[in-house]
Amino acid sequence: MNKQDLLAQLRRVADGSLSPEEMLVRLKEAPFEDIGVAKIDYHRGVRQGAGEVIYGKSKTPEQILAISRAMAQHGEENILITRMSPEAAALVGSELELFYDETSGIGVVKRRPRPLRGCVVVASGGTSDLPVCEEAALTAENYGSRVVRMYDVGVSGIHRLLSRMDDLARARAVVAVAGMEGALASVLGGLVDCPVIAVPTSVGYGASFGGVTALLSMLNSCASGVSVVNIDNGFGAGYLANVINQMESIAE
Repeated sequence: MNKQDLLAQLRRVADGSLSPEEMLVRLKEAPFEDIGVAKIDYHRGVRQGAGEVIYGKSKTPEQILAISRAMAQHGEENILITRMSPEAAALVGSELELFYDETSGIGVVKRRPRPLRGCVVVASGGTSDLPVCEEAALTAENYGSRVVRMYDVGVSGIHRLLSRMDDLARARAVVAVAGMEGALASVLGGLVDCPVIAVPTSVGYGASFGGVTALLSMLNSCASGVSVVNIDNGFGAGYLANVINQMESIAE
């Protein structure tokens, strides 16, 4: 149950089509379920507006299937799975309705179309950043944001980025994904009037230190309005960009 579902049911109580007693029973349903391999938080959607996300890395395919199955049986939809292996996708897809993108490792169980609102731009320094970019883009889309992809527009050929100023001007949040020295985030921060969420990636040669160089560059950005998530954390950036975008949509 998410906030919209709860509000719809409360309106049914108000118009008399749902009794207060029945509503009480629904609210008293277990806020979490212990299935052995996990304790699934079913009230997260009410608290935060989005249901629990399954982090697939280090979980076995069988564990991911068990969690996904329980959530689906509880009525959850658009169940997001991150860092999902092809082996886990094959097992889950054999039993449940699954969308899977191998590039990003994103899986969505019981994917349902949502009206897409606003504009989130996901920009990358290079093609090597694509897995992190798509993790961010698919996360934001899963929660209802319209995403514009702007890939391979790094600072070594900055004219590629400047040719997309119309798209940047419409953005309510920009996700800047880059490895190497991570300069893309600062450049974008100086071009747009919306928040920029910088994602350092582990792409680069030895002195990039697995993304630490890009991380430190982004943390030291001189452009205002730039925030930074952890190395390769496309999910965190996409989630935050969606929250910002949806707040702007509500304000309208």
